[in-house]
Amino acid sequence: MARIAGVDIPSEKRVEIALTYIKGIGRSLSNKILKEVEISPDARVKNLTEGEISRIKEALEKGGYRLEGELTQEVALNIKRLRDIGSYRGIRHEKGLPVRGQRTRTNARTRKGRKIAVGGTSRAALKAMAARKT
Repeated sequence: MARIAGVDIPSEKRVEIALTYIKGIGRSLSNKILKEVEISPDARVKNLTEGEISRIKEALEKGGYRLEGELTQEVALNIKRLRDIGSYRGIRHEKGLPVRGQRTRTNARTRKGRKIAVGGTSRAALKAMAARKT
C-alpha cells in the first residue's frame, strides 16, 4: 500500500481512482496530476515504482493544493466565520438544518437526524394539567 499525503491508498485500484481517496482530490485533479507526472491513469498502484510515487508526492507539494487536515481546518474556519457574523447560513449550521435552501417539512433527515417521537400524555399528566388550570 502506497502512502501519499498521510493516506494509505489502496494498491489494487487504478492510480486515477486511488488518488481520490485523499481528501481534496477528485477525478479531474487526479487526472491532471497524473498527466503532469506522466503516469498512465490505467496503471495499478501496486505496479508503481518508488520513483513514480515520489513524483506524485512532489507534484502535490508543488501544486500548493489544500489536502486532508488543512482542507478540513479551512472548511471549519469558514463555517465558524459564518456563525460569528450571524449570517443566515451560519444560523442554519448552528441549528443543524439544511443550509442551501432545501425543504425541511420532509426530507431533511441527513441534517436533522432521526425522528424524535412525541409521545401521548398519560392520564396522570392530564389530571395534573387540569388541576393547574382550575
